[in-house]
Amino acid sequence: MTLHHVELWVESLEKALPGFTWLFGRLGYTPFQEWEHGRSWRCGQTYIVIEESPAALRVPYDRMRPGLNHLAFHADDVDAMVEEAGAHGWRLMFADRHPHAGGPAHYAAYLENEQGFEVELVGGVRA
Repeated sequence: MTLHHVELWVESLEKALPGFTWLFGRLGYTPFQEWEHGRSWRCGQTYIVIEESPAALRVPYDRMRPGLNHLAFHADDVDAMVEEAGAHGWRLMFADRHPHAGGPAHYAAYLENEQGFEVELVGGVRA
């Protein structure tokens, strides 16, 4: 069985869209659905939803609270994506330990956007 879909609720769809559109496109996801307060991208049978949260003004997103901490994706071109990320609203986390912040045998980049969402781009590891 594979993952069917993931839904991420963001504070502002307008602010989140540029960065996530770039990210999902680079990872091979294609636009799937669009509605007033959300968008989705599909890769194979799995899709990811970004939707503006109706509760965003009450409680801002914080990945350190209980709930989703980050999403991790296989990425064949981690280094190129890190180079491009800043132009799309993502910053490299743990830069002093990049690309082995997850340990000496783990080649990955950890990126964070302005709303605090973290993604991990894992290179060269396949199950």
